[in-house]
Amino acid sequence: QSLLNTIDGFQLRGENNNTLFHLYSAWAAVKDSVPLDGLRTKGEVTAPDHPWYGSEKIGLDSYGRDLARLFTQSVLQPDPGTRVSGFKEIRFHFHAAHFRPQLNFIHSFFPNSRFIFNTRSHADVVKSGWWAAQDPSKVTANLTMAEDLFKSYLTTYPERGILMHYDDYTKDHSQLNDLFEFLGEPVDREAIEKTLSKRLDHAR
Repeated sequence: QSLLNTIDGFQLRGENNNTLFHLYSAWAAVKDSVPLDGLRTKGEVTAPDHPWYGSEKIGLDSYGRDLARLFTQSVLQPDPGTRVSGFKEIRFHFHAAHFRPQLNFIHSFFPNSRFIFNTRSHADVVKSGWWAAQDPSKVTANLTMAEDLFKSYLTTYPERGILMHYDDYTKDHSQLNDLFEFLGEPVDREAIEKTLSKRLDHAR
């Protein structure tokens, strides 16, 4: 997050408790409804006494775009001059069954979306921050599941994201070259060195 915010015109906000999951769910509630899908497919026009009256008029694409616009304007609130707006989140895998469709929702309704999956040594995560108060075996299982989801998504959609490993790029900063190339941004060695040399107080 800090490193991406050093890129000119980038503004990556912090976590938002996976708010987008709930917006995705609101959209999926309409999209995945069997009666609505049947009505749209058949082109049926419902009458006032129909239990799904008017549902064939629902615009899935406009609904999705409006939800995305609302999230951007009210949650991210990008500052003037922002070229790339985004956020960090550690909770996408909490709803594992919806991981792929939620990311597909984001890709569909947030123009030019890019996903950066950041992993770290399980042994270090177990000792880090609030993870340290949890059962190590459960933390490891949680992280393994998340990484499996990341890899599976990138196997299907390799052009949409990149998988980074904290332990690799903190030891060898040249490992970040792929990230900047993926984003189409120039590498600023001075900014990288300055950012990665700073410890995060909230993780202590």
